[in-house]
Amino acid sequence: MIHPALITKVFPNSIAAEIGFEPGDAIVSINGTHPRDLIDYQFLCADEILELEVIDAKGKTHYVEIEKDYDDDLGLEFETALFDGLIQCNNRCPFCFIDQQPPGKRDSLYLKDDDYRLSFLYGSYLTLTNINQKEWNRIEQMRLSPLYVSVHATEPEIRSRLLKNPRAGQILEQLKWFQERRLQIHAQVVVCPGINDGIHLERTLLNLAQFHQGEVPTVASVAVVPVGLTRFRPTEDELIPVSHDKAVETIHQIQLLQDKFQQELRSTFAWLADEWFLIARQDLPPESHYEDYPQIGNGVGSIRQFIKQFEEVANRILPTRLETLRRLTWVVGNAVENAFVPLVQTLNMVEGLEIKLVALCSNYWGQEITVTGLLTGQDLLEGLQGKELGDGILLPAVMLKHDDTRFLDDLTVEDVSCQLQTQILVINGIEELLEKCITR
Repeated sequence: MIHPALITKVFPNSIAAEIGFEPGDAIVSINGTHPRDLIDYQFLCADEILELEVIDAKGKTHYVEIEKDYDDDLGLEFETALFDGLIQCNNRCPFCFIDQQPPGKRDSLYLKDDDYRLSFLYGSYLTLTNINQKEWNRIEQMRLSPLYVSVHATEPEIRSRLLKNPRAGQILEQLKWFQERRLQIHAQVVVCPGINDGIHLERTLLNLAQFHQGEVPTVASVAVVPVGLTRFRPTEDELIPVSHDKAVETIHQIQLLQDKFQQELRSTFAWLADEWFLIARQDLPPESHYEDYPQIGNGVGSIRQFIKQFEEVANRILPTRLETLRRLTWVVGNAVENAFVPLVQTLNMVEGLEIKLVALCSNYWGQEITVTGLLTGQDLLEGLQGKELGDGILLPAVMLKHDDTRFLDDLTVEDVSCQLQTQILVINGIEELLEKCITR
């Protein structure tokens, strides 16, 4: 069922602001068409003359005519990108993070997204097993490309075993469908030791490389990611974590394939997520290795990119000294500890600035190596209680729900701040990090 598109934000000085749109208004139709999602909305709004049916916050219907240039945006944000609801996943992947969470948290944490529209709009990964013929037709007609696809294995029996879905074995036929229509995907392979690693991983990457040809390669890139497990996963699953030795073995295996791909495809093509090198306790590849960072969303090159951007911003805005002493604690996941030590040294070169890096693992999830985004409020309380925290905590916003102050365990920033009896500074991006280091 298609619901009116509820407006949550009207940008200042936009067309919508000039007309008088307000948060709480909702768009019912555009030129007689009820938009299903943000894709329809953007497509319909490309016209120069728009006739909108709008319901205001009080329930009154209005009809608005807008004349604008072809590429002008109205300046609206909506409650959701999907006005007709989320296409959910019917697979039962044992490594699915949704199923590796404890019960009783907020409902949104348990929604299994397998929606091609979110893949196109935001780069989220889908399996292609939940798309009906009508949606396949829409992908073709609207040229929704690239999409981001969780492949995991190209051998039908192994992919079906991993997804617990007999339809999962159709992946090669589906890739041919994209190829015939000159549409692209970015792929990911989550490596589960004993299932899709070793020779099976090699076959998968070689199969995918066959689709990296021509002016518009069907498979633009592949990310190879280690399986992430938590202590809440079902006890009957067959998964084992990636060990140090398995990480070393996999890095060697993929690097040999990368040499082959560079020679034949003139691209690295298949990249290892940063986590492999952290687990193996090996140095990350140089920044030049990552080309144009096609798999940054999968943590491929994210540390190198962060370091590069940090250095650029630091050179631009860090002073040589502060007038008043400023002492802060920067909290990160222990996965990035070694890589971030030089960044802290750069900050501490500023006279009057003292930054202490605290790198935590997550006892909440039961992980020895933890990325920053998975740290919870409980992890912060356990790891920081009783420590000297200075004037406050620098907290990366990646730990929090988007546009909210809740951690993955439903504790809030205020909860943690009160219990630690210290100020928490939420930071979005490198520039804000550095600004809050040097500004009271």
